[in-house]
Amino acid sequence: MAAILTLNAGSSSLKFSLWPDGKTRGAEGQVEALGGSARLVFEAGDGEESRDIGPADHAEALEVILDALAPALAGRRVAGVGHRIVHGGPERRGPARLTAEVVAELEALAPFAPLHQPHNLAGLRAARAVFPDAVQVGAFDTAFHRGHPWVNDTFALPREFYDAGVRRYGFHGLSYAWIAGVLEAEAPELHAGRVIVCHLGNGASMCALRAGKSVGSTMGFSALDGLPMGTRCGQIDPGVLLYLMDQRGMSAAEITALLYTESGLKGLSGITSDMRTLEASDDPRAAEAIDYFVFRLSREIGAMAAVLGGLDGLVFTGGIGENSAMIRARAVEKLGFLGLAVDPAANAARAREIGAGPVRLLRIETDEEAVIAAAVRAEV
Repeated sequence: MAAILTLNAGSSSLKFSLWPDGKTRGAEGQVEALGGSARLVFEAGDGEESRDIGPADHAEALEVILDALAPALAGRRVAGVGHRIVHGGPERRGPARLTAEVVAELEALAPFAPLHQPHNLAGLRAARAVFPDAVQVGAFDTAFHRGHPWVNDTFALPREFYDAGVRRYGFHGLSYAWIAGVLEAEAPELHAGRVIVCHLGNGASMCALRAGKSVGSTMGFSALDGLPMGTRCGQIDPGVLLYLMDQRGMSAAEITALLYTESGLKGLSGITSDMRTLEASDDPRAAEAIDYFVFRLSREIGAMAAVLGGLDGLVFTGGIGENSAMIRARAVEKLGFLGLAVDPAANAARAREIGAGPVRLLRIETDEEAVIAAAVRAEV
């Protein structure tokens, strides 16, 4: 079988994975710091390498990636390229071939995800230029949540806004789809029940799963809502935004930059958005930022349990969720009333099962690229 390439294009990075035979991952990595002093980080069977590549946009980054992937490709044709697309709109419930009509639809959704959608589509354009004959497939972060009950999707605004697309969409759907698949394969009884998944990283959210389907999410109309994140604010009173406009004279662009890039852990600590650095710091502001993050985690776990009407399992995933034993333990330390408790030894050892209570507590590594690759395999 020909090769499959997956791309996850952000504003300042282009992540990739290569499946040389279409089934087995052979290499992965990313070009980071696009636009300035870009850097390639590349991992294949013989280890990891990194090198500076200088100024680069998405198209130039893809050229660098393909050069690095040449040995792994070994002359194989790239039959399909899969793209993570943040926003699929209200109707997309699964992956889709990125035809001209679909791309036009996705471009129209850019105002709903202004800091993500244009970069996702820039990655698509770069891939089309290099692989004009390959099938281009989009996997949408919002699609996994499209079965939500109406009460979880709507805002208490006049109905015309809901009809115009102003609704809760939910994000991180590729990650949640992977976790649901792992549960179905390895813990079918749990998969059939009520599970909360905490995807915690630079972007953070929770999803309430019933029988493997999303019925609630902490993220809403945009990827700003819900939990505090690396540089994003999470839940905020809309009155704060009105105050910033009316009393502080801030423009929409200034408020966008504030909420997306200067808030969250970075804004609270005044130090960094990196949880690892905050955990290692003795600065009291770092401790306060972690305290707020944990407080919101506990609060939203309780809320998602209410959405589900009970709880059979809780899963941690994502960069922080997978790697921070401290955050996992602190998030549930006040949730014994839900049946949650941590086994300290299992938690420290990064075990799959880390619970010591009647409700199962798990740590599962996510794999969004595998979800994207599977979507491409279905089309080539």
